[in-house]
Amino acid sequence: MTTPPASDASTLASAERPGAGRVGTEAARRRTFAVISHPDAGKSTLTEALALHAKVISEAGAVHGKAGRKSTVSDWMEMEKARGISVSSTALQFEYAPDTVGESDTPYVVNLVDTPGHSDFSEDTYRVLTAVDAAVMLIDAAKGLEPQTLKLFQVCRHRGIPVITVINKWDRPGRTPLELLDEISERIGLTPTPLYWPVGIAGDFRGLLERGTDGEATSYVHFTRTAGGAKIAPEEVMDADAALAREGEEWTTATEESQLLSATGQDHDQDEFVAGRTSPVIFASAMLNFGVRQILDTLVALAPAPAARTAVDGSERAVTDPFSAVVFKVQAGMDSAHRDRLAFMRIVSGVFERGMVVTHAQTGKPFATKYALTVFGRERTTVDDAYPGDVVGLVNANALAPGHTLYLDGKVEFPPIPSFAPEFFSILRAESAGKYKQFRKAVDQLDSEGVVQILRNDLRGDASPVMAAVGPMQFEVVAARMKAEYGVEARMESLPYGIARRTDAASADELNRQRGVEVFTRSDGVMLALLSDKWRLQYILKEFPELTLEPLVAGEDG
Repeated sequence: MTTPPASDASTLASAERPGAGRVGTEAARRRTFAVISHPDAGKSTLTEALALHAKVISEAGAVHGKAGRKSTVSDWMEMEKARGISVSSTALQFEYAPDTVGESDTPYVVNLVDTPGHSDFSEDTYRVLTAVDAAVMLIDAAKGLEPQTLKLFQVCRHRGIPVITVINKWDRPGRTPLELLDEISERIGLTPTPLYWPVGIAGDFRGLLERGTDGEATSYVHFTRTAGGAKIAPEEVMDADAALAREGEEWTTATEESQLLSATGQDHDQDEFVAGRTSPVIFASAMLNFGVRQILDTLVALAPAPAARTAVDGSERAVTDPFSAVVFKVQAGMDSAHRDRLAFMRIVSGVFERGMVVTHAQTGKPFATKYALTVFGRERTTVDDAYPGDVVGLVNANALAPGHTLYLDGKVEFPPIPSFAPEFFSILRAESAGKYKQFRKAVDQLDSEGVVQILRNDLRGDASPVMAAVGPMQFEVVAARMKAEYGVEARMESLPYGIARRTDAASADELNRQRGVEVFTRSDGVMLALLSDKWRLQYILKEFPELTLEPLVAGEDG
């Protein structure tokens, strides 16, 4: 594997820094990334396997929903555990030192932000992608690129996030490795550059060939299964001659394919990777813990460290500038023993010290940070300081919402996080009028977290707000959390709308007179016109060109 010298953990002390001093040194050893995938590609299983290899948990829980198995550490919601899917994002932080690091060297700090796998929660994933410096794109060896993966990759490309590709489930029957690489190249225009090549076809995963210059094998890593994949899989590293003697024809095939990749220019180039034109590729089985160490080593060696971020006014906030952070996620109900609310912020610059009083850019008001936590799944640890790239949870931060900026000294405000255009709409009511106070509190809470968008108008009133969502499963989360956290049984009634457009007060009266149209005001004050379908939209645009009906997302069909 080609590793840039400045990325080697043993040379951190002499590597080029984003800035001088302690903050620059700490930022240089941070790696903050997200895992993106289509549902059921093994994302949460991989998240847990990475934690296992970093030795922060002693045993993997394997797959959710399997009888007798534990839920993964990153899935804390009962609905997630029952269904075996992730429907919210969580943050895991741990230290990791590759085998090449000596005892006297400082380990890396890994901030892994797990994301929802289901497409209905792609807006939550989008928020996470505003807070990371790299992404792992997880692909099922049998299914290849799937719709949700493609959608999230486009978000990474738009935001300039380098992507490392992991082809998972190589222990099961699947497609050929060359076929999968061709699909990546053809469908998303990204040149795959494998760092490791599988020995053995999909379903017969024996080990990994480590690729060197011109595709030559530098070593062979042979894996041994453990019971249920609960422990780190033992590895035996050998040279090419020993690998040939052990694996025979399978090794010969792997070496020939590796050399073929080099002949077609599919070798790793760090500059091309950071520029988003190539993607290092690793084959793995998260279930068996095969290839997981190689993923971690690649992340800390090749993924970029935190860098400057552009503010609303076009200026850049360097990592060594005074403290600043951006809130990307607000979540309540993570701890059933405490009805608190966590605002997850990504440190952009400077050093965060618990108890410091910072400024909330959106209101200009001071904000105290007395209760600050690092989070490992559901487990919380008080954090006293944090550095660029770290993710910190602020407790009971009721004034904060996704996209908000906090800063110390030198005023700064980072761009807001845009919302997705909702496609599903449902009236929300409390089953019991006696629970109305709790109902209102729950609605306001879930709205501020961004679980759904809440819409209101005078006709329906506060007792019957309308939920707007990217996918219908978001409504199920609302109902489940209202019952679990507020004791409120909620009733939902679907509305016959499929399109939302931004409008204004001058257009509202005429739009409300049209069949198949209803105007609402969102909690942030934005007026939305909900329309039954694209034909109704086209009719109104043609008959009433003076009315305001703007797409909520740039490039959205109008």
